[in-house]
Amino acid sequence: MIDDFDEALRQLLVRELPVKKNEIDIDFHQPKREWSARLSRPTLNLFLYDIRENVKLRQAAHHWVSDHVDEKAASMRRLPVRVELRYVITAWATEPEDEHRLLARSLLALFRCPMFPEELLPESLRPQPAPITLEVAQHDGLQNPSDFWSAMDNEIRPALTSTVSLALDPYRPMKTPLVSEYELRFIQAGTGESESFAHRLLWGVNGWLRGVPPMRPVRMMLVERELDIPVEHDGAFTIRGIPAGEYTLEVSVAGGPPTRRKLTVPSRDYTIQLQEGTEDRKEA
Repeated sequence: MIDDFDEALRQLLVRELPVKKNEIDIDFHQPKREWSARLSRPTLNLFLYDIRENVKLRQAAHHWVSDHVDEKAASMRRLPVRVELRYVITAWATEPEDEHRLLARSLLALFRCPMFPEELLPESLRPQPAPITLEVAQHDGLQNPSDFWSAMDNEIRPALTSTVSLALDPYRPMKTPLVSEYELRFIQAGTGESESFAHRLLWGVNGWLRGVPPMRPVRMMLVERELDIPVEHDGAFTIRGIPAGEYTLEVSVAGGPPTRRKLTVPSRDYTIQLQEGTEDRKEA
Protein backbone atom coordinates (compact mmCIF):
# COMPACT_ATOMS: atom_id res chain seq x y z
CA MET A 1 0.00 0.00 0.00
CA ILE A 2 2.87 2.41 0.74
CA ASP A 3 4.26 1.88 -2.76
CA ASP A 4 0.79 2.69 -4.10
CA PHE A 5 0.84 5.98 -2.21
CA ASP A 6 4.33 6.74 -3.58
CA GLU A 7 2.90 6.57 -7.07
CA ALA A 8 -0.07 8.74 -6.07
CA LEU A 9 2.34 11.31 -4.65
CA ARG A 10 4.30 11.24 -7.90
CA GLN A 11 1.12 11.92 -9.87
CA LEU A 12 0.22 14.80 -7.55
CA LEU A 13 3.57 16.52 -8.15
CA VAL A 14 3.39 15.90 -11.90
CA ARG A 15 0.02 17.63 -11.92
CA GLU A 16 0.75 20.48 -9.50
CA LEU A 17 4.32 21.54 -10.37
CA PRO A 18 3.50 20.84 -13.25
CA VAL A 19 5.91 18.43 -14.95
CA LYS A 20 5.60 18.59 -18.73
CA LYS A 21 7.25 16.32 -21.30
CA ASN A 22 9.19 14.50 -18.55
CA GLU A 23 11.36 17.57 -18.00
CA ILE A 24 12.37 16.28 -14.55
CA ASP A 25 12.58 12.87 -12.89
CA ILE A 26 10.81 12.03 -9.63
CA ASP A 27 12.68 9.38 -7.66
CA PHE A 28 12.18 7.55 -4.34
CA HIS A 29 15.67 6.05 -3.84
CA GLN A 30 17.93 6.81 -0.89
CA PRO A 31 19.79 10.05 -1.81
CA LYS A 32 23.18 8.42 -1.25
CA ARG A 33 26.39 9.59 -2.87
CA GLU A 34 26.58 6.78 -5.43
CA TRP A 35 22.93 7.45 -6.43
CA SER A 36 23.45 11.19 -6.93
CA ALA A 37 26.65 10.56 -8.91
CA ARG A 38 24.63 8.70 -11.57
CA LEU A 39 22.09 11.49 -12.17
CA SER A 40 22.05 13.02 -15.64
CA ARG A 41 18.76 14.98 -15.47
CA PRO A 42 17.12 17.36 -12.99
CA THR A 43 15.60 15.15 -10.31
CA LEU A 44 13.22 15.58 -7.41
CA ASN A 45 13.93 12.97 -4.75
CA LEU A 46 11.30 11.91 -2.20
CA PHE A 47 12.91 9.59 0.33
CA LEU A 48 10.62 7.87 2.84
CA TYR A 49 12.73 8.05 6.00
CA ASP A 50 10.20 7.28 8.76
CA ILE A 51 6.92 5.41 9.30
CA ARG A 52 5.01 5.53 12.58
CA GLU A 53 1.51 5.22 13.97
CA ASN A 54 -0.31 8.44 14.83
CA VAL A 55 -1.31 7.53 18.39
CA LYS A 56 -3.29 10.75 18.81
CA LEU A 57 -5.71 9.49 16.17
CA ARG A 58 -5.73 5.91 17.36
CA GLN A 59 -9.25 6.08 18.86
CA ALA A 60 -10.63 2.54 18.78
CA ALA A 61 -8.45 1.37 15.93
CA HIS A 62 -7.76 -2.00 17.53
CA HIS A 63 -11.31 -2.57 18.85
CA TRP A 64 -14.29 -4.24 17.24
CA VAL A 65 -17.14 -2.02 16.09
CA SER A 66 -20.51 -3.07 14.72
CA ASP A 67 -22.17 -2.10 11.47
CA HIS A 68 -25.96 -2.38 11.48
CA VAL A 69 -27.23 -4.66 8.72
CA ASP A 70 -30.92 -5.17 9.51
CA GLU A 71 -33.22 -5.63 12.48
CA LYS A 72 -31.93 -9.12 13.23
CA ALA A 73 -28.22 -9.03 12.44
CA ALA A 74 -25.16 -6.83 12.56
CA SER A 75 -21.67 -7.23 11.11
CA MET A 76 -18.47 -6.67 13.07
CA ARG A 77 -15.30 -5.01 11.84
CA ARG A 78 -12.17 -3.29 13.11
CA LEU A 79 -11.21 0.27 12.36
CA PRO A 80 -8.06 1.00 10.35
CA VAL A 81 -4.85 2.35 11.88
CA ARG A 82 -3.73 5.92 11.24
CA VAL A 83 -0.12 5.99 10.05
CA GLU A 84 2.30 8.84 9.34
CA LEU A 85 4.65 8.61 6.36
CA ARG A 86 7.53 11.09 6.56
CA TYR A 87 9.45 12.08 3.45
CA VAL A 88 12.56 14.20 2.98
CA ILE A 89 12.42 16.02 -0.36
CA THR A 90 15.51 17.24 -2.20
CA ALA A 91 16.18 18.71 -5.63
CA TRP A 92 19.17 17.73 -7.78
CA ALA A 93 20.39 19.73 -10.75
CA THR A 94 23.61 21.14 -12.20
CA GLU A 95 23.06 24.69 -10.97
CA PRO A 96 21.97 25.74 -7.44
CA GLU A 97 19.37 28.15 -8.78
CA ASP A 98 17.69 25.31 -10.67
CA GLU A 99 17.58 23.23 -7.48
CA HIS A 100 16.14 26.13 -5.48
CA ARG A 101 13.53 26.81 -8.14
CA LEU A 102 12.46 23.16 -8.12
CA LEU A 103 12.29 23.13 -4.32
CA ALA A 104 10.18 26.29 -4.30
CA ARG A 105 7.75 24.89 -6.86
CA SER A 106 7.47 21.68 -4.82
CA LEU A 107 6.89 23.60 -1.60
CA LEU A 108 4.08 25.70 -3.13
CA ALA A 109 2.51 22.66 -4.79
CA LEU A 110 2.31 20.77 -1.51
CA PHE A 111 1.04 23.85 0.36
CA ARG A 112 -1.84 23.96 -2.14
CA CYS A 113 -2.86 20.41 -1.17
CA PRO A 114 -3.26 20.20 2.62
CA MET A 115 -5.76 17.41 1.91
CA PHE A 116 -4.54 14.82 -0.57
CA PRO A 117 -6.83 14.75 -3.65
CA GLU A 118 -9.06 11.71 -3.44
CA GLU A 119 -9.18 11.28 -7.20
CA LEU A 120 -5.46 10.45 -7.25
CA LEU A 121 -5.72 7.67 -4.68
CA PRO A 122 -5.34 4.09 -5.95
CA GLU A 123 -8.03 1.53 -5.24
CA SER A 124 -5.92 -0.08 -2.48
CA LEU A 125 -6.16 3.13 -0.40
CA ARG A 126 -9.89 3.70 -0.82
CA PRO A 127 -12.04 4.40 1.02
CA GLN A 128 -10.36 6.51 3.73
CA PRO A 129 -12.29 7.18 6.97
CA ALA A 130 -11.02 10.77 6.86
CA PRO A 131 -9.18 12.94 4.33
CA ILE A 132 -5.46 12.22 4.01
CA THR A 133 -3.58 15.20 5.44
CA LEU A 134 -0.35 16.43 3.90
CA GLU A 135 1.93 18.72 5.92
CA VAL A 136 5.13 20.26 4.58
CA ALA A 137 8.10 22.18 6.04
CA GLN A 138 6.96 21.85 9.65
CA HIS A 139 9.21 22.56 12.65
CA ASP A 140 9.20 18.91 13.79
CA GLY A 141 10.63 17.63 10.51
CA LEU A 142 14.19 16.40 10.07
CA GLN A 143 15.78 17.29 13.42
CA ASN A 144 19.47 16.68 12.63
CA PRO A 145 20.17 17.26 8.93
CA SER A 146 23.92 16.76 9.37
CA ASP A 147 23.37 13.30 10.86
CA PHE A 148 21.00 12.40 8.02
CA TRP A 149 23.46 13.39 5.30
CA SER A 150 26.29 11.69 7.12
CA ALA A 151 24.27 8.47 7.07
CA MET A 152 23.67 8.97 3.33
CA ASP A 153 27.43 9.56 2.83
CA ASN A 154 26.58 12.71 0.88
CA GLU A 155 27.07 16.46 1.13
CA ILE A 156 24.48 18.42 3.09
CA ARG A 157 21.91 20.26 1.00
CA PRO A 158 18.57 22.06 1.46
CA ALA A 159 15.61 19.77 1.97
CA LEU A 160 11.87 19.87 2.64
CA THR A 161 10.09 17.45 4.94
CA SER A 162 6.56 16.30 4.35
CA THR A 163 4.34 14.26 6.66
CA VAL A 164 1.38 12.32 5.29
CA SER A 165 -1.26 10.90 7.63
CA LEU A 166 -3.39 8.14 6.13
CA ALA A 167 -5.33 5.10 7.27
CA LEU A 168 -4.13 1.57 6.64
CA ASP A 169 -6.37 -1.40 7.31
CA PRO A 170 -4.30 -4.37 8.59
CA TYR A 171 -7.41 -6.56 8.53
CA ARG A 172 -8.22 -6.01 4.87
CA PRO A 173 -7.20 -8.90 2.59
CA MET A 174 -4.42 -7.99 0.16
CA LYS A 175 -3.50 -9.72 -3.07
CA THR A 176 0.09 -8.99 -4.06
CA PRO A 177 2.79 -10.91 -5.96
CA LEU A 178 5.00 -13.20 -3.90
CA VAL A 179 8.77 -12.76 -4.01
CA SER A 180 10.14 -15.41 -6.36
CA GLU A 181 13.73 -14.17 -6.60
CA TYR A 182 16.11 -11.84 -4.84
CA GLU A 183 19.57 -10.44 -5.47
CA LEU A 184 22.67 -10.21 -3.24
CA ARG A 185 25.40 -7.63 -3.87
CA PHE A 186 28.84 -7.83 -2.27
CA ILE A 187 30.57 -4.44 -2.04
CA GLN A 188 33.87 -3.62 -0.38
CA ALA A 189 33.10 -1.30 2.53
CA GLY A 190 33.93 2.37 1.98
CA THR A 191 34.55 2.18 -1.77
CA GLY A 192 31.04 2.78 -3.12
CA GLU A 193 29.59 0.99 -6.12
CA SER A 194 31.96 0.14 -8.95
CA GLU A 195 31.19 0.43 -12.63
CA SER A 196 29.97 -3.15 -12.94
CA PHE A 197 28.56 -5.76 -10.59
CA ALA A 198 27.87 -8.41 -13.20
CA HIS A 199 30.58 -10.79 -11.99
CA ARG A 200 29.56 -10.46 -8.32
CA LEU A 201 25.78 -10.80 -8.43
CA LEU A 202 24.26 -13.76 -6.62
CA TRP A 203 20.61 -14.70 -6.86
CA GLY A 204 18.15 -16.51 -4.64
CA VAL A 205 15.23 -18.40 -6.19
CA ASN A 206 11.90 -19.44 -4.62
CA GLY A 207 9.98 -21.93 -6.74
CA TRP A 208 7.42 -24.74 -6.77
CA LEU A 209 7.59 -28.35 -7.89
CA ARG A 210 4.29 -29.48 -9.40
CA GLY A 211 3.02 -32.88 -10.52
CA VAL A 212 4.45 -35.02 -7.69
CA PRO A 213 2.06 -37.71 -6.33
CA PRO A 214 1.04 -37.08 -2.69
CA MET A 215 3.19 -38.59 0.07
CA ARG A 216 5.98 -39.55 -2.33
CA PRO A 217 9.57 -38.70 -1.27
CA VAL A 218 11.28 -36.27 -3.64
CA ARG A 219 14.96 -35.58 -4.23
CA MET A 220 16.00 -32.46 -6.16
CA MET A 221 19.53 -31.55 -7.17
CA LEU A 222 21.14 -28.63 -9.02
CA VAL A 223 23.31 -30.64 -11.40
CA GLU A 224 25.96 -28.05 -12.26
CA ARG A 225 26.76 -27.51 -8.57
CA GLU A 226 25.93 -30.99 -7.24
CA LEU A 227 23.71 -29.20 -4.73
CA ASP A 228 20.83 -31.01 -3.00
CA ILE A 229 17.73 -28.80 -2.74
CA PRO A 230 15.18 -29.50 0.03
CA VAL A 231 11.56 -29.69 -1.19
CA GLU A 232 8.69 -28.88 1.20
CA HIS A 233 5.45 -30.91 1.42
CA ASP A 234 3.65 -28.36 -0.79
CA GLY A 235 6.40 -28.51 -3.42
CA ALA A 236 8.10 -25.23 -2.45
CA PHE A 237 11.87 -25.07 -2.79
CA THR A 238 14.57 -22.43 -2.36
CA ILE A 239 17.98 -22.07 -3.98
CA ARG A 240 20.37 -19.51 -2.51
CA GLY A 241 23.52 -17.78 -3.72
CA ILE A 242 23.86 -18.71 -7.40
CA PRO A 243 25.01 -16.48 -10.30
CA ALA A 244 22.69 -15.73 -13.20
CA GLY A 245 22.75 -18.33 -15.95
CA GLU A 246 21.35 -21.63 -17.26
CA TYR A 247 21.08 -24.59 -14.90
CA THR A 248 19.71 -28.13 -14.80
CA LEU A 249 17.43 -29.43 -12.06
CA GLU A 250 17.34 -33.20 -11.56
CA VAL A 251 14.26 -34.55 -9.77
CA SER A 252 13.77 -38.12 -8.54
CA VAL A 253 10.47 -39.30 -7.07
CA ALA A 254 10.55 -42.26 -4.64
CA GLY A 255 13.70 -43.71 -6.15
CA GLY A 256 12.34 -43.72 -9.71
CA PRO A 257 14.31 -42.59 -12.76
CA PRO A 258 15.42 -38.96 -12.54
CA THR A 259 13.78 -36.23 -14.60
CA ARG A 260 15.72 -33.16 -15.71
CA ARG A 261 14.34 -29.66 -16.28
CA LYS A 262 16.10 -26.49 -17.41
CA LEU A 263 16.25 -23.54 -15.00
CA THR A 264 17.05 -19.98 -16.12
CA VAL A 265 18.10 -17.37 -13.53
CA PRO A 266 16.68 -14.74 -13.49
CA SER A 267 13.27 -15.73 -14.84
CA ARG A 268 9.64 -14.65 -14.46
CA ASP A 269 8.55 -18.10 -13.29
CA TYR A 270 10.19 -20.88 -11.26
CA THR A 271 7.46 -23.52 -11.41
CA ILE A 272 8.79 -26.97 -12.35
CA GLN A 273 6.06 -29.19 -13.85
CA LEU A 274 6.76 -32.94 -13.82
CA GLN A 275 3.48 -34.34 -15.16
CA GLU A 276 1.08 -33.13 -17.79
CA GLY A 277 -2.47 -32.26 -16.73
CA THR A 278 -1.58 -31.09 -13.23
CA GLU A 279 -2.70 -27.60 -12.26
CA ASP A 280 0.19 -25.20 -12.70
CA ARG A 281 0.91 -22.28 -10.40
CA LYS A 282 2.45 -19.11 -11.80
CA GLU A 283 4.23 -16.58 -9.63
CA ALA A 284 5.65 -13.30 -11.00
